[in-house]
Amino acid sequence: MEYSEKMFDFNDKINCEIIKDVPMKMYSSFKTGGNAKIMLCPKDEKSLFEAVKKCKENNILPVILGNGSNILVSDNGIDNVVIHIGKGFDEIRLIDDTTIYCQAGCSLMKLCRFALENSLSGLEFAYGIPGSVGGAMYMNAGAYGGEMKDVAVSCDYVDFNGNKGTYSNEEMNLSYRNSAFVDSDKIIISAVFKLEKGSKTEIENKMNELMGKRKAKQPLEYPSAGSTFKRPEGHFAGQLIEECGLRGKSIGGAQVSEKHCGFIINKNNATTADIRDLIEFVRDEVLEQKGIFLETEVKFL
Repeated sequence: MEYSEKMFDFNDKINCEIIKDVPMKMYSSFKTGGNAKIMLCPKDEKSLFEAVKKCKENNILPVILGNGSNILVSDNGIDNVVIHIGKGFDEIRLIDDTTIYCQAGCSLMKLCRFALENSLSGLEFAYGIPGSVGGAMYMNAGAYGGEMKDVAVSCDYVDFNGNKGTYSNEEMNLSYRNSAFVDSDKIIISAVFKLEKGSKTEIENKMNELMGKRKAKQPLEYPSAGSTFKRPEGHFAGQLIEECGLRGKSIGGAQVSEKHCGFIINKNNATTADIRDLIEFVRDEVLEQKGIFLETEVKFL
């Protein structure tokens, strides 16, 4: 349901930072998008529950936002309440010698470095993925032969009714860029990961090796959402796009990266409309030339 001032009583205090008319380009790795009407920034689990309860009381279905690394926000903004899981949700600690507890607002980079500091192996693949732990679990992020499914033990969540629960690895139904959290009313608040003791030097070398590959092959110097399209079965999206002659194709300020055709980048002050139009153009061309429909990894808000 769309947000309106009358539906939400700002004088009824909740223990969240409340920001109005928030430029979403500041919260999206694409660096595009209009303003959100209101953003609630919970400081801890209790304040998150308060925010969710307040939305429920006002019949509002909030938009949940983490690091914003896999979203594309309309140029018209978001006419709704956004709950941002960020500061206050980045605690990380050891449960035992090989098990890490991590809150959803923690970055994957921070999680990987924490694992390295404790000589724990299993998360090297995730080093360099520009997302939060919550977003990574939501999408079952993966790269270089690894995915969150391989190391996750469980996730705690709160639903839009304010009820807290826990999913085991099996209950999360983690699959390629999908999970039980997708299109549900459950907000990930923390996760537990089981790793293996290893050589700190070997773990660091592997992380640096994979980061080197990212820098060499991916257009990290431009705003993007990483891989724009999911990998079609039996194919690679970037290869299909290149074979269709679309390397460097531009619409407005958006471009199919010349460095990696699987990335659509904000090359020159692109709008969300530019990026979305280019996504649709690429998808139409690949479908026409190859008979394969490319499904996006990017979520449209």
